[in-house]
Amino acid sequence: MKTNIRSRATGPLSGGKRTSTDVHTSVVPHQSDENLIERASDPSTLMRRKISPSDFNSAMIHFYRGEVQRSNTWRNRLDTTTNWAVLTAGATLSFAFSAPANPHFVILINSLLVAFFLFMEARRYRYYEIWSSRVRVLETGYFAQLLAPEKAADKEWANILANDLLTPHFTISEWEALGRRLRRNYLWIFVLLAASWNLKVYLHPDPARTFDEFIARAAVGLLPGNIVFAIGVFFNAALLIFALATVRLREATGEVLPRHDFPLETFRRVTDWTRATANHRRTMMRRTKRARARVRVGSASGEWKKPAKEPVKEESLT
Repeated sequence: MKTNIRSRATGPLSGGKRTSTDVHTSVVPHQSDENLIERASDPSTLMRRKISPSDFNSAMIHFYRGEVQRSNTWRNRLDTTTNWAVLTAGATLSFAFSAPANPHFVILINSLLVAFFLFMEARRYRYYEIWSSRVRVLETGYFAQLLAPEKAADKEWANILANDLLTPHFTISEWEALGRRLRRNYLWIFVLLAASWNLKVYLHPDPARTFDEFIARAAVGLLPGNIVFAIGVFFNAALLIFALATVRLREATGEVLPRHDFPLETFRRVTDWTRATANHRRTMMRRTKRARARVRVGSASGEWKKPAKEPVKEESLT
């Protein structure tokens, strides 16, 4: 920048003096200044700026506290849904056994309500796993290395955590979330409701002497008792089979697991429960590699083209 200061003679008022209008500046940008401005405004240049270790540690600490707060919030929401299921089950059983004339089908209705709470809690559990898995990655990859620097450092946790921040996704499938919440809490509630329904039908108004009498009491309106009993058996058997079938789904990373049972490879999106099989995993890995191998050719056409096997030199693309 050049600053030119010169006097302007304006007749008798000049007198060798300079007024405020005599001083003016002229900005002449140099080539080096223009390059500096372009480099400063380049987003890639800004992203390449490195922060100090103290700033990085401070950012990680605040990030860890934020993720812990999020996971605790969704954990409390899980407890709230479980409390709803327990309270409604207790109120229903108190009403059903309070008088012999009270209908038994309120227990069946409550079973459907508890199933609705199960689906709601499974959805909340998937959101809880997003934040809990991030906390687990920070604990195993960052804080564990600070406490035990002599151990081998994990070089994958930062990239995996950064990718998850850029593209957040559920770390477990809905089937696994349903199975986990069912085995932890809701399976025992369903067992209690099923046993209470059979006891209610058997006792009131008088203990049933034969199985035919028990089936006759199980009728609900125009629906025969044998159909109601068959639906109940099928419903509870399906819950038990589903709880056992989803045991092998172990994509959750936020649980309290030892390090050898907590690989970072499970920190990915799971579309369905069949992805747990080895063949399906290999297929998804091949598809992912193919998708990453695609490059965008041409800014105007926007076409996608799979590159050749040999790497293309940058000079040929310019």
